[in-house]
Amino acid sequence: MTAKDIGIIVAVLILTFIALRLTQRFIPHHRREPHNDVAGFIFATVSVVFAVPLAFVVVALWTNNDTAHQTTFKEANELAGIYWIARQMPLPLGAELEHETLDYANTVVDQEWPLLAKHETSPSATALVYQMRDSVFAFKPTGAAEQVEYDHAMTHVEALAGERRERLNQADDSLPKLLWAILIGSALITIAFTFLFGLSSSLAHTVMVMTLAGLVVVSLVVVREMSYPYAGTMAVHPTAFEVFLARLPAPR
Repeated sequence: MTAKDIGIIVAVLILTFIALRLTQRFIPHHRREPHNDVAGFIFATVSVVFAVPLAFVVVALWTNNDTAHQTTFKEANELAGIYWIARQMPLPLGAELEHETLDYANTVVDQEWPLLAKHETSPSATALVYQMRDSVFAFKPTGAAEQVEYDHAMTHVEALAGERRERLNQADDSLPKLLWAILIGSALITIAFTFLFGLSSSLAHTVMVMTLAGLVVVSLVVVREMSYPYAGTMAVHPTAFEVFLARLPAPR
């Protein structure tokens, strides 16, 4: 959880406390207590209105993050396929392609991954994809075995480009503003309705309201952290590319 998230939680709790104390001061509990039954029924309905979209959003975002995680491994697998085929190609073209795959992985990890958190991409990584494709095109097979290598190399390069496009598209995924409006609006109404309950003990009322407010705002902060697959404390990491770089033999 970032400092900004903590600041949001603290600010909401402070505002909730101030609003509750004002309500308790200007609308005494004996004026609110007769309406507890009606307020309780409406509160239950409002809570469901908040909980249902919240659950839907959390499941959807969790699925998106898992898909983004899988996409990175698919992309790294295609890159590994190119590397291993390049090792079978004759020199100097094979060695050049090996180095291009390693350069791409390093560029993605060191340059592009920090940019994904800002919803940006690395032009250098894009250029390396084109460069790998050009290197494969430059390979002129002279026999059946080399033709198979060429076909497999082209398949891996095109698949790599496709998985890369998918990853970059996922970096721009976000929660629609309409859903944010529904979540925030229903959260505010849910918390506000707890002000209407009349309890003889102001301390007990305050503890219950603040606990609910804390749970609600933490839930929304979690949603915010999960909104972008490559940003926040729950962001997808470049583990797949780091594994690729760590487990390959040295290039020629």
